[in-house]
Amino acid sequence: MLLRPRHFIPPGTKIDFVSARWWAFGLTIALMVVTIVSLFVQGLNLGIDFKGGILIEAKSANTIDVGALRSGLETLGLGQTELQEFGGGNEILIRVQRQEGGEEEQQRAVQAVREKLGQEYEYRRVEVVGPTVGSELLRAGLLATSLAVLAIAVYVAFRFEWQFGLAAFLATLHDVFVTVGLYSVLQLDFNLTSIAALLTLAGYSINDTVVVFDRIRETMRRQKITNLRTVINDSVNQTLSRTTMTAGTTLVALLPLLFMGGQTLRNFSLAITWGILVGTYSSIYVAASLLLYMPPLRRMDLAPAKQQ
Repeated sequence: MLLRPRHFIPPGTKIDFVSARWWAFGLTIALMVVTIVSLFVQGLNLGIDFKGGILIEAKSANTIDVGALRSGLETLGLGQTELQEFGGGNEILIRVQRQEGGEEEQQRAVQAVREKLGQEYEYRRVEVVGPTVGSELLRAGLLATSLAVLAIAVYVAFRFEWQFGLAAFLATLHDVFVTVGLYSVLQLDFNLTSIAALLTLAGYSINDTVVVFDRIRETMRRQKITNLRTVINDSVNQTLSRTTMTAGTTLVALLPLLFMGGQTLRNFSLAITWGILVGTYSSIYVAASLLLYMPPLRRMDLAPAKQQ
């Protein structure tokens, strides 16, 4: 007995996404303006990875209670403190913000942490990271993100046409940029994990966009007399079920991490959740509609699209 495929969006759905592009463009511009203003006014809340600080890697003979350990370290008054558990639950990486003063203040903070942990810990690594190294890490992280977005655009341009590559670049850049804006507006810690979140988001966003572009190309080959506006609407409607189900199932996996993953994963999960929502909206409303404002696609003979 053959099972019929189930569709989250009913087949034959005819939503005029192109007509709603001005609302989408308006929302896009608003999000980017908020991001720019926030970055200029309050900037990013740089974490220890980028501001510099103290790194302590320690191993315990017993399983570590991260919550109790975090509460104990907060009583030391050393400022921002981050804990990352690994190695089967008995190893911990502690990051403490750089203390005001010179090297003596940093060593005093290290000693305070050692005393709080007690004798049961074996110290694998103790480092003091200066602000110069932190700023280099920040530049390298942002450069890596920018190059990743650019490489994605080059691939799409090679795989399809340069118009698709430019549209994909603008849409992906928008998704990554407004996610940086989320970090700035909410003053979330921006650290190396945040760079990982941005790179993950860029890959997820372009995956949705490429699916829509591939359907546009396929539709153009089947319907050579159809104008581009109709091609975009048909293609987005045909991939809408796949797009929404992909976003939905990803969110099902992310929401438990967001609400129950603890402080370590909360910022990462929040950024990815926001990025999925923004990336899904930009794939549906923004990326494809940008093709209307570019030179005609060379490979397909399309009637001129009517502007609205």
